[in-house]
Amino acid sequence: MAIDRLRRGWQRLLALDEAPVTLSAAEAEAAIRQNYRWNFTVNLMDGVAFWLGLNLISSRTILPLFINRLTSSHLPIAVLGVIAQSAWFLPQLFTANMVEKAPRMKPIVVRLGFFSERLPLWLMALAVLLALRRPQLTVWLVLFFFAWHAVGAGLIATAWQELIARCFPVDKRGFFFGLSNFIGTGIGVISGGISAAILSDYAFPHNFFILFAAAAFLITLSWFFLSLTREPALPRRPAHRERTLTDFLHDLPELLRADRNYRNYLVGTLWTGLGGMGIGYVTVAALERWQVDGRTVGYYTSAMLLGQTLGNLLFGFLGDRFGHKVNTAWGGAFLGGVAFLLAMTAPTPGWFYAVFFLLGFSLGAWIVSGTMITMEFGTPERRPTYIGLARTLNGLVGILAPMIGMWLASFSFTLLFALSALASFVGWVYLQWAVKEPRYHGR
Repeated sequence: MAIDRLRRGWQRLLALDEAPVTLSAAEAEAAIRQNYRWNFTVNLMDGVAFWLGLNLISSRTILPLFINRLTSSHLPIAVLGVIAQSAWFLPQLFTANMVEKAPRMKPIVVRLGFFSERLPLWLMALAVLLALRRPQLTVWLVLFFFAWHAVGAGLIATAWQELIARCFPVDKRGFFFGLSNFIGTGIGVISGGISAAILSDYAFPHNFFILFAAAAFLITLSWFFLSLTREPALPRRPAHRERTLTDFLHDLPELLRADRNYRNYLVGTLWTGLGGMGIGYVTVAALERWQVDGRTVGYYTSAMLLGQTLGNLLFGFLGDRFGHKVNTAWGGAFLGGVAFLLAMTAPTPGWFYAVFFLLGFSLGAWIVSGTMITMEFGTPERRPTYIGLARTLNGLVGILAPMIGMWLASFSFTLLFALSALASFVGWVYLQWAVKEPRYHGR
């Protein structure tokens, strides 16, 4: 009885028990077009504020630097890599069944998202103030709150991606997502210089407190803009088959057997995800090889954000016109492999500006096209499952890759970056030649 009351309260909180408003396909399309400008504006502001805030606590530069100031152990860096590369992805498959049945996405994203994704960032900023008195405790508190934020974001991610798919036509999604990230990370390039100045001009740990608090404010501001989204009503769909989570998971092997193109895409992205085992150690390698200072790491952040900014705009434009498969293959996998080769052979710390630029450019491809392409596999009714399965499998690799990276880093950064490049190139070959563009192949 208590469990039933808890379930009903949860449904009321997220509005999962609201009766869906259904329209004909033509009426639904008209509703999307009618609200397009409004949804484009408020979601653009959401994306800009979110990415600007997230860049201030970059898991590739800022957080590794903070951890490195408090401990010489590689274990926290590996844990950070696991969180950054898996926590957002892992929960998505397990929420897909709920998302497929829910009539509306916005209540899930807004109501649950505040507590699961925004609140922990404020707590993370406060934890930084303990750094001088309890350095080891601070490291693990920061990692815990960052994990809370990342897992919480993953819990609502499938619903958020479905919301975006409902609000934007297929030929507008890349432009919207690319532009929002372009502006957010473009401002972030400037913020990288600001980060460098803050890290240099303010005493530790207050410099990091300023960065983390600013990030928490901006990401909370993004939540406000997201709450203004006008979610369109759905076209009429076939009745949804009621099933438990166990039944839902048992259906997945049949989905993979039936959709070879999607299966090949998953294999390519898993190889590329394995190539990410070296990402968390690029900053650490620069610190240990040349003892670069905080200002230099801030400029590395700017270089990465510059690459990501250009990648966001370019891959959004190309994806809307030609599809997102080529972007993931060449922009995501191939250039990621090139970045690791350069990190392996760089003779001076100055070369790492190019490394971070290429990593950012590659990241831009995955952020835009890696997100958009999963919306184009399968039917609209099964879209949350396609999204969730791809994300969760990548999350499992995201757990494995940093742990392998930690082990390889204990021997040699050169070996780590060489194997990261090799895995990235295998992923590139698979994505380029084994996967067909789903936008056209599905038709």
